[in-house]
Amino acid sequence: MMKEECKALLDALNKVTACYRHMVLTIGGTSDSQNLREELKKTRQKAQELAVANRNKLTTVLKDKTVSKEDKAEFERLWVIFSTCLEILEIDMRRALELGHEFPLNVPKKHLIQTGMSGGTSGVAARAMSVQNMKYEAEHNIDVVDLKDLENEINQVGEMMYEMEMKVNVPQWTVEAKQDPGAELKSTVSAGASSIGMISVEENKSFCDISKVLAGIIFSAVLIIAIVLAVCVVKLS
Repeated sequence: MMKEECKALLDALNKVTACYRHMVLTIGGTSDSQNLREELKKTRQKAQELAVANRNKLTTVLKDKTVSKEDKAEFERLWVIFSTCLEILEIDMRRALELGHEFPLNVPKKHLIQTGMSGGTSGVAARAMSVQNMKYEAEHNIDVVDLKDLENEINQVGEMMYEMEMKVNVPQWTVEAKQDPGAELKSTVSAGASSIGMISVEENKSFCDISKVLAGIIFSAVLIIAIVLAVCVVKLS
C-alpha cells in the first residue's frame, strides 16, 4: 500500500515538474503575460507540496528497519528518481528567476523573445493542477513580487535537498535500474510497430514468393526456347 502511494505521489510530481518546465520556456515569449506568471507560481507551489509529501513518506519508509530487502531496494530506486526530479525542479526555478529578471512585465519597451509560440498556457497549468478553469486576479506588479518569493522558494528547495542527503544516504550509483533508459517508450512504440512490421513482412514474403515463381517460369521458357533454337540450327547445318 505504501509503495503504491509513493509511486502515485512521484508520478504526480513528475507531471507537475514537466508542466512547470514547459511553462518556464515561454517566459519572455509571445505568450508571456501576468496569467503565465501566476500559473508558474501556482504550479511550482504545487510541485513543492508534492515534493514535501514524497520526502516525508520515503524518509519514513527508508528509516524503517522492518522493511524487507526487496522492498527497500524498490524504495531506494524511488528515492533516487525523486531526488533527480527535485534537482530538475530547482534548475527550472532558477531558470525562471533569471528569465523573470531579464523580461519584466512592467517594462513594455523591452523586446521579448520571439519564439514563434502564441496563445495561452492555462490549459497546460490546468492539467498539472487538476482543475478545469484557472482564473487569476493578478496584481499589476505580480512579476516583481513573485521574483522575491521565487528566490526564497529556491533556497527552501535547496535546503530540502540538503536535509534529504543528511537523513537518508542513498548514493545513486548503488541503485540499479529495473529496465533500460526509455524502455517504456520503446515498448509502446515497438508494440505498435511490431504488428505493422509483421504485416509488412508477411506481405513481403508473399510478394517474394510470387516473384520467385514468375522468375522460374520465365527462366524455364527462355531455356526451352534456347534448346529448340539450338536443335534447329543443328538440323539445318
